[in-house]
Amino acid sequence: MTAAGLEPTAVSGPWFVDDLPDPEYHAHPAFSSTGAREILPPSCPALFLHRRDNPVTKPVFDLGKAAHRLVLGVGAELVVIDAPDWRTKAAREARDEAIAAGQVPLLPDDHTVVERMAAALRAHPQAGPLLALPGVPERSLFWTDPDTGVECRARTDLMLNPAPGRRDVILDYKTARSADPATFGRTVAEYGFHQQQAWYLDAARANGLVGDDAVFLFVVQEKTPPFLVSVIELDAVAARIGRERNARARAVYAECTQTGSWPGYAADVAVASLPRWAEIQHEEDYQS
Repeated sequence: MTAAGLEPTAVSGPWFVDDLPDPEYHAHPAFSSTGAREILPPSCPALFLHRRDNPVTKPVFDLGKAAHRLVLGVGAELVVIDAPDWRTKAAREARDEAIAAGQVPLLPDDHTVVERMAAALRAHPQAGPLLALPGVPERSLFWTDPDTGVECRARTDLMLNPAPGRRDVILDYKTARSADPATFGRTVAEYGFHQQQAWYLDAARANGLVGDDAVFLFVVQEKTPPFLVSVIELDAVAARIGRERNARARAVYAECTQTGSWPGYAADVAVASLPRWAEIQHEEDYQS
């Protein structure tokens, strides 16, 4: 299906679009994985509603998005601004013009970094062959949650074309402080990537694009030399928690939408406790 004739305020599903422009996708009213993570603790429905109704566009250079463009061939066009930094008026004006045109402005040194990141991805023994396989980048997926009736959306980085006798694969590219699989779990918990995984798999399955045994792989890369890469699959516990949190998020969203009430953190006086490490530190200091 193409984006021709798409009405951004209408959802019918399940259905998917392979060439939906970024502004149209992000303007769509369907509930997203990002919203599902924002509506639950440690955030709250009131914050989700405010951010949804008051979107902030930050023209901040993102190494990951730029590398995403070089590797997958989709996304905003990269434009190199011939300047050593953004301090001059001419450089800032060129940067702002590029942003206004929907492009990603890069300084020459930044562009070199992005090229090295893309080269490291292609050279990685697992990520390189996976990224070279035929697939569909940035597929926009829409469906209705059968339990709550909430209309949902998702956008995958890369959905590999089905191969006979092999499991379906969805790839998601992330940049992180560390690509070490042993520490990536903390990043997953902090940013809710386990929810994103479950959300995207639900979207793809609802559209009949992948089987029940489909695998979701994170391609994680560091943004500093030597731009190390890991290909990571979350374990069964992370997958289960992601699904359960998503189900809770959709239920909360449905209730808030129906009642018009978007609560904050706590309605009554709340009790806060020191973290366990503070108690331990106090006992050690007191005993010494």
